[in-house]
Amino acid sequence: MTQHQRHLRLGDADRSTVVAIAIIAAVVVFVYLLRNILIPFVFAGIIAYVCMPLVDALAKRTRQPRWLFAMAVLLVLLALAALIGFLGAPPLAREVTHVVGDLQGTLATLTRQLIGNGQVTLLGNSIDAGSAAAYVVNGIRAWFGESGTVGTVVSLGLAGLSGFVLSWVVLGYLLVGGPQVAEGLFWLVPPRSRPFVHRVWADLDPILRRYFIGVALVVLYASVVAYIGLGLILGLHHAAFLALVTGVLEVVPIVGPIGSAVLAGLVAVQEARSSWSILAYIAYATVLRISIDEFVGPIVLGRAAYVRPVLVMFSFLAGAVLFGVIGIVLAIPAALTIKATLAELYKEPEALTE
Repeated sequence: MTQHQRHLRLGDADRSTVVAIAIIAAVVVFVYLLRNILIPFVFAGIIAYVCMPLVDALAKRTRQPRWLFAMAVLLVLLALAALIGFLGAPPLAREVTHVVGDLQGTLATLTRQLIGNGQVTLLGNSIDAGSAAAYVVNGIRAWFGESGTVGTVVSLGLAGLSGFVLSWVVLGYLLVGGPQVAEGLFWLVPPRSRPFVHRVWADLDPILRRYFIGVALVVLYASVVAYIGLGLILGLHHAAFLALVTGVLEVVPIVGPIGSAVLAGLVAVQEARSSWSILAYIAYATVLRISIDEFVGPIVLGRAAYVRPVLVMFSFLAGAVLFGVIGIVLAIPAALTIKATLAELYKEPEALTE
């Protein structure tokens, strides 16, 4: 390789670095500015991204219109969502009605499980379970009594309902027109930089797809095993609801599993007939955690999608602080994208020594 060729390759590597930084910065700014309206689009985009290979494969194998299989997949997903709602809504409604109907009593019971029947001293004041529950309930009533609070709650509820409906509409559009949307996104990249972006995407695509599919399988596994442990073995009330919560919270590493374990643990302690019941729950929680962390997670995610625990915690915290819910959902995919981009950039200097 001549000196002139080396300078050209160095220039290409520098240009690729600048393009990578510019694209990442543009995406970060875009997501930050529109973070409050992106939730339906992000969830619909992830589901469509995972399902599009199936739609493409069916259309290619049968030589039928692609939109036909896209709508079939959409109907199957709608049926699954309806089934989950049918199974989960009744126990959730009963639990919410019970909690709201006797909120102070429920809080007092849970607090008593934590501090016992005695009193504890907090900042010089002695409190028991009943007084702590009354303080929390009075605070909630005062918050609802403030001007505009009810309107804010109603607005958030309507926004959530609208976002749920919008997610399905966007999902249907992306399933039908996914390839055109992908081509449009690549078209935004400057022509001279498209080969670099294509190389990064070629490495990133299977990793991201395996990550999202792996997360879905972990959620399914956690829900099934939690129902077996909580419902069939321990015999807890609302085991189906607790199992569903356990599975969904697996989407958020570290914090999610801790939250689901604490929630189910409080129910187990409240319904415990003896110390053996509590020990049985501890054994169940330990087996579930080990099976996910040591066996199911590594198998379904693979080494390519592995991110070190410290980076996972940092990514989730940074994503939550900067972007809210969207940051939590996209934290690990963003880390994997940066990892794949850097891996492609670091290939450039190696080529200069050939």
